[in-house]
Amino acid sequence: MQKVPVTEAVGMVLCHDITRIIPGSKKERAFRKGQILTNDDVPKLRDLGKEHIYVWENLDNLVHEDEAALLLARIAAGPGLYWDEPNQGKVSLRASYDGMLKVRGDRLNQLNCLDGVVLATVHNNRVVSKGQLVAGTRVIPLAIPREILNEAEANCSESEPLLSVKPFLPLSVGVITTGSEVFYGRIKDGFTSVVRKKVKAFGAKLCGHEILPDDPNRITTEILSMVDKGAEMVILTGGMSVDPDDVTPTGIRATGADVVSYGAPVLPGSMFMLAYLGEVPICGLPGCVMFNKTTVFDLVLPRIFTGERLTKSDIVALGQGGLCEECETCRYPACAFGKSTEI
Repeated sequence: MQKVPVTEAVGMVLCHDITRIIPGSKKERAFRKGQILTNDDVPKLRDLGKEHIYVWENLDNLVHEDEAALLLARIAAGPGLYWDEPNQGKVSLRASYDGMLKVRGDRLNQLNCLDGVVLATVHNNRVVSKGQLVAGTRVIPLAIPREILNEAEANCSESEPLLSVKPFLPLSVGVITTGSEVFYGRIKDGFTSVVRKKVKAFGAKLCGHEILPDDPNRITTEILSMVDKGAEMVILTGGMSVDPDDVTPTGIRATGADVVSYGAPVLPGSMFMLAYLGEVPICGLPGCVMFNKTTVFDLVLPRIFTGERLTKSDIVALGQGGLCEECETCRYPACAFGKSTEI
């Protein structure tokens, strides 16, 4: 910064906000940081008691905050993101379409370790809608050394973008309701309508629904049949506990599917099962999905619908943040549920 008399500051860039206070009335910003001063501004500055101000010395190795923030937005944003024009030195990034935000957490940390660089995001694996604000970036000083931005660009130059929005795929989904009490009509199926509503939110196409008794052989046969007919995902409801009549996990295993996990460190939803028959995910849902508004199913479902193949480590990582606080007014996904620090 350089201190200059206001009478010599015409055409220079102001380094700081200047506030006007009207006693008993209001406090407002009269001049903004980064403003280029004109002849008309000189008497206004003197009316505010300013005889000297700090201005930016436009050195070749410095980049103005607006230009720097735009550069950071451009290099951080991958597919599915766009950015607004700078506003007071900050640039906002928004989702181009409905999908799931992916954040490379390790590289985000590296970027924010650079002096004067700020990039803040909503959480990794957050479901976002078109136009939603998902990140914001700026630099702290009015001007930042170009070499720091070069380091930032190197950080963001890897094949996987630092930030991206993955669109949802319109998967063909088969649903199998298990339970002899439902099969024989002793109780009404209350599960399928809940599952149908959740998957349709991601554009799913329902390709079949069958109600079966607690017979592991029939469960196995129906899973294989649905996959043979083109199901890209199979969801089984009921029969997931450790009761002797609950045989859904046995039926899933007998298909030869690769079981990722039977059990998840998430409450509600600890009896959840995930397996893959080739590329087809098979989800065994515990009864809580029918009764609780938000469960492990809501954490896993959007990731499956982006085509992501989940691993045991992905399920384990849900433990930190995996406790639903069961708030009187549910705010999910704008809450801590499912927001693991393992990103």
